[in-house]
Amino acid sequence: MPLVPLLVDRVQRHPKRVVFPEGADPRVLQAARQWVTRRMGAPVLLGDRGVIKETAARLDLNLQGMRLIDPARSEDAETFALQLEEIRRAKGLSLAEAREAVRDPNTYATLMLAAGQADALVSGATVSASSALRPLFQVIPRLQHVQTASSLMILDFEEKVVGTEGVLFLADCGVIPEPTAEQLADIAVSTAMIARHLTNVLPRVAMLSWASKTDRPHPAVARVQQATELARAKAKAAALPMEIDGEMQADAALDAAVASTKRVGGPVAGRANVLIFPDLNSGNIAFKLVHALAGGNAYGQILTGLSRPAAEISRGASAHDVFGAAAVVACQAIDRRLLYGDA
Repeated sequence: MPLVPLLVDRVQRHPKRVVFPEGADPRVLQAARQWVTRRMGAPVLLGDRGVIKETAARLDLNLQGMRLIDPARSEDAETFALQLEEIRRAKGLSLAEAREAVRDPNTYATLMLAAGQADALVSGATVSASSALRPLFQVIPRLQHVQTASSLMILDFEEKVVGTEGVLFLADCGVIPEPTAEQLADIAVSTAMIARHLTNVLPRVAMLSWASKTDRPHPAVARVQQATELARAKAKAAALPMEIDGEMQADAALDAAVASTKRVGGPVAGRANVLIFPDLNSGNIAFKLVHALAGGNAYGQILTGLSRPAAEISRGASAHDVFGAAAVVACQAIDRRLLYGDA
């Protein structure tokens, strides 16, 4: 079974509140209607209530089961402004500036997420990535084991010949242009943590490069080698179950026969389900190229390294993409013990 239907089943058993800052967007409304229809929880739509209702009427879409909030008129606006001013005080944010900031749906949604008024967040349908990401990176704390916030993309292939039953986790495809070795290690660990939470399969993390296990590495390859060792140390120190190996070419990571031919061994070679790219150029290009040529479903960007689940989707996303991203982040919000019965 593809990934999202599995996630839908889990969220139906543990319904979640997903906040959508772009509540009047037709794709968001259609995804929210699916959310309610499938009994997955309560979507929270932000924006002008009148505009949301007009758009829903035009789509002949029932808003029952959805919560509508206009940040500019919300009774929580002053409380959120005080919280934001406290969080950003060291950066020079005044209370007047905080009051203005919380009128922005992306900032308001982030503060809802931080305050526990929403379980997960999906934004980016109508705004630039920087506008969607900035409040999240400013307000939401990092995970205990990592210092770097980044993102991952999920590719889900029905033929199931790669990854975990056809599912691959790719990072970073959207945030950090030239990560250091330390940042790459954080990206690897946080991506693997999400992969395990969503699939309950041991993450097999390939630290990708244009060379495999070379003795005389180029500085760019040496950075991947260093990141591999750092990621292993982080995972071991935090007792996080995952296999991490590199540096490794993409074909050796995904194809056991190629790995054997290139004499790349170990538990990751030919069996990788998490691919960590050395920089944003290679990650973004590879993801878009594979998706365009090979098809399959794509979900993301799913933010990693944050203590609360959120997604920043593409402005070209379909209602199906919005719904899939929401299913991913909602499932992240479910305690692992409820999902699998372990810690």
